[in-house]
Formats: sequence, structure tokens, C-alpha cells
Amino acid sequence: MDTRLPEHSDNAWHELTPQQALEAQRSSSSGLEQCEATTRLQLHGPNRLPPPKRRGPLLRLLYQFHNVLLYMMMAAALITALLGHWVDTGVILAAVLINVVIGFIQEGKAENALDAIRNLLSPRALVLRGGERLEIDAEQLVPGDIVLLASGDKVPADLRLLSVKNLLVEEAALTGESLPVEKSLARCQADATLGDRRCMAYSGTLVASGQASGLVVATGAATELGRIGAMLQQVQAMTTPLLRQIEQFSRWLALAILIFALATFALGTFWHDQDPAEMFMMVVALTAAAIPEGLPALMTVILALGVQRMAGRNAIVRHLPAVETLGSVTLICSDKTGTLTRNEMTVQRVVSASRILDVSGVGYAPQGAFHLDGALMEPDAALLEIARAAALCNDAQLQQDAGGTWRLQGDPTEGALHTLALKAGLDAATLHAQLPRSDAIPFESEHRFMASLHHDHQGHGLIYLKGAPERVLEMCREQRGADGGSQPLDAD
Repeated sequence: MDTRLPEHSDNAWHELTPQQALEAQRSSSSGLEQCEATTRLQLHGPNRLPPPKRRGPLLRLLYQFHNVLLYMMMAAALITALLGHWVDTGVILAAVLINVVIGFIQEGKAENALDAIRNLLSPRALVLRGGERLEIDAEQLVPGDIVLLASGDKVPADLRLLSVKNLLVEEAALTGESLPVEKSLARCQADATLGDRRCMAYSGTLVASGQASGLVVATGAATELGRIGAMLQQVQAMTTPLLRQIEQFSRWLALAILIFALATFALGTFWHDQDPAEMFMMVVALTAAAIPEGLPALMTVILALGVQRMAGRNAIVRHLPAVETLGSVTLICSDKTGTLTRNEMTVQRVVSASRILDVSGVGYAPQGAFHLDGALMEPDAALLEIARAAALCNDAQLQQDAGGTWRLQGDPTEGALHTLALKAGLDAATLHAQLPRSDAIPFESEHRFMASLHHDHQGHGLIYLKGAPERVLEMCREQRGADGGSQPLDAD
């Protein structure tokens, strides 16, 4: 029996409705049967990115010698050794070995960093098989499986979404978009770009909030993440401007030295009747003197220092000459999606009717203070009320890991508001215990706000709301003053 799936464009799943996608994958809303999943696993293979072809440690070490600079230095070392200048030979060989060792170590670090992309796949996944919910290894997923997603999950494969409930997905690892993307079930146009395919959830992205179920349409190397890895392997190595100039200089210099050496040998032997053996040693000495062995050694030391400086700033350089290429960069262009950012947001100002407060600190660490006209100020009643709203009308969670770094689970905007509350001295757990949430209206693009209903232990209700400024203002009649009292709202 032919178990292969019908032919379908790998990029066209966003064109299909959920039912059409199920039919194309020969699946159903209750998922695959276990026997069918086993058959498809044998056909498609495990859901993991294939390891790249790499050189072994010995070959990688020998490859470090494949450099024009090192060729010149080793030639100079050979000539100085023939002349018996062992000190010069030792210095040159030491410079060669330093270059090779540094390059070997840096390339190993770079390969480990590049391998991190394979770790973006989720280790576990919740699936429907035969109508039953099962938690399996993500490697066991096959096209046609139904995957269930919840807030905080990492998407384990490329999915065509079948149902969504307030689903927001962080796609920064794939598209560079720093803000979570709201997902829906509506199919997209055929020419929709990767970031505009709202009905798809791609492998390696993170569910910021909401719930969903999705049909697996691609696994392993067939995912968009796998295609990125395949394109990286196809990148051809190009020599740097420095190496091209050194190589050209070396060729002209070698030709000039060779011509000069032959002319000297010929003149001394045939014109002045010198002993050929003595003339040969003299020519070797002249050749050694003409080779600028100090230039390659100096370039190696300079590039090695550049590598160490960049490593101190967490930038891994795989090859020493790449430092020179980076140093030649005069302009870096990036788009508005925040591709070059850390995917973190921070509240920098708090604007009210009567004042503007500056907030110090960066990232999600609750380290910072409030300043009014440059002067440090302690949080007053009005500011604490704003911070309380930021903490309670919020679904994000901040946790400090073993290394002391604050990690966010949820939307970056809500994470920034949560951090603001912590800087004001409030504790989210205590606030939720004092004012437990009874209900909430999640943020959606249609109404552009989020609201949460809270009750104290005496039965009094309180609503907190946040959203787009113009949407919030049109629902307000009064504004809170700096003294904590209410004032008529001035729309201007």
C-alpha cells in the first residue's frame, strides 16, 4: 500500500482552509491512529534537524594552516632554519602555532554556537492520536498529527492552525519581528510572506499567550527552520579583502625575489666566477632577508587581539581574517522589526495629566528608579495606582533563573509593565492575593484593549484596563491627578 501523502506545495498550506488541510494530510480532527503515525515516522523520519557535515578535530586543526599569511611565515621559518638561525625560526614558528591554536579554539566555539539552532525544536509535544491526548517526544511527530498548544509552549513543527483562542506567537527567531503576532484561522493569499501567514505556526517559535490546535504539515528539515539551516550550509566561503591583498602582494613579492635570486646567482657564478655552493647559500640568505616575516606575524597578533576583544563582548569569530572584514564595515542596515535587538521592551516614561516621569533601567530586571525633572522621587499614591494597574491587568510572568537573569513568559509589552510595577516596589503575587482576578477581556486587535475584573475580600469590585491611548481615553470621563484625586478629563 502506498502510504505517501498526495503531492502538495510545501509553501501552500496557508492557502487551504483547516478542513482542506486535514484532507490533504489524510488526517482528521481526532488525529492519526497510532499505527498510521508509526508508518509515517518510518517514511518521513524523526522530527529533528539533521546535523551538518563537519570536519573532525584533526582536519580542523590542519585546516588552520591553510592561510597565505601562514604560508609566508612557514617559508621564512624554513629558510632561517636552513641558515641555522634557530632563534628566528623559533619566534616565527611560535607565531604560527599561536595563530593555529586561537583559530582552532574559536572555530570550535563558533560551531557550537551554530549548533544551537537545532535546539530550537521542542523536546515534548501534546498531541491528539485516535481521539486521545498524549504527551510524546517532539521527534516522534509526523505530518498529519494534531498538536495542542498553550501559553509558554514552543511550537514543535510547522502547523496549519485548526483552532485558536487569543493566540499570540513570538516569531522573532524566524522573522525578526520583536512583538508577538496574533494568529487566526483565515487562509492567506498564495504570495503572503512568512510573517503574514497568520494561520500558520512555525517550528521553533514560542506561544506567548492563548491556546490553539494545529495540523502538522512539515517536520525536521522540511520546516521553515530546517530550510534556514540548509541555506546556511550552502553559503560559500569568500576570502576577505585583507587576504586578497596579502595573497597578491605575496605573489608579486615571491616573483620579484625569485628573479632577484636567480640574477644574483647567475652574476656571481658566471660573471665573477664565485663558487656555486657559496653563491647558493648567499642567495638563500638574501631570500630570507627579503621575505617580510614580521608582517604576517604582526597581522596575526593584531587579528588575534581583535578576536579576544570581540569574545569579551560575546561575539564569536570563527576565522581570524573575519575580524578585518568586520572592521571594514561602515554602515549596518536593519529593518523596523528589531532583528538586531534583544527582544526586550522597557518602560522609559510615565505620562500623566500633570507630569512626565522618567524611568531608569533596561530589560526586565527590576532595577531602576523614577525621576521628575531629573530629580529622584519616591513612588507616590498616583504612581502606585498606575503600577498596580500595570501588574494586575497583566498575564505575563517574570522569573529569575539560577544565573540571576530575569526571564519573561508572555508578551514583551506586558513584561515591561510588570517590571514597572516591580520598580515601584509592588509584588505581583501579593497584589493578586489581595485583589484576585474574577474575569478578564483579553487583548484583541478589534477592540485594542485588555480589561481585568478584580474583587477584594469584602466583595468590592474593581476594573483595570489598558490599551491603545485613543481607545482608553474615549472610555474615560475623569483623570487621576498627582494628589490622587479625580479631575475632569481634558481630551487635549
